[in-house]
Amino acid sequence: MVRLSIANLCMSYWDRYVYRQMTKGRRRIWKGELTGWVEPKPPKNWSYTEHRPWSTSEQDKNIPGKRNRKVFVEPIKQWWLFPGDFVEIMAGKDKGKRGTVRTIVKERNWCYVEGLNCTYRYEQMIPDMPPMLIKTEIPLLVTEHVKLLDPSDDEPVGMEWRYNDEGEHVRVSLRTGQIIPLPHGFYRLEDGVNPNTYVEQKKRH
Repeated sequence: MVRLSIANLCMSYWDRYVYRQMTKGRRRIWKGELTGWVEPKPPKNWSYTEHRPWSTSEQDKNIPGKRNRKVFVEPIKQWWLFPGDFVEIMAGKDKGKRGTVRTIVKERNWCYVEGLNCTYRYEQMIPDMPPMLIKTEIPLLVTEHVKLLDPSDDEPVGMEWRYNDEGEHVRVSLRTGQIIPLPHGFYRLEDGVNPNTYVEQKKRH
């Protein structure tokens, strides 16, 4: 008999789905007569990329039995950057350039900015044909490499979370006190759904 832990029972449907994807191909463990079979745990050294754990490319990088290098990341307690934010790059070859955040990887404190901080390589896709130039976006550290723009002067600025007069949680510029609008990505859940777009269905009688 498989014994489900309290933690597994308390997971949301999406957390359970991600859990199953990260433990796919990993065997249950027999812990004796008292405990029985125990479900496998997601590997601690999971190699995170811009793709999510349920994607094929991510699964290929984390096949059972493969040992990935452990990466130590200091978690951000409260995220302030989201897909759709317009930011300025503060370091690297594209320093000073601005772009839109395409995706974030919270497990690594990463963000990808559309069309910026890229590497280029030639790859032979078809025999006897000229090689193709492949463009790849490289992740940027949210804590060091990007900053939001102050809406009052369009300059990069630090921010903090505050509550406004209506009790809403808003991002505020540390320099001018201006509210920095939240992008569409703030409202999008991990499964890619935006609750604000839900349409109530009529009940069938």
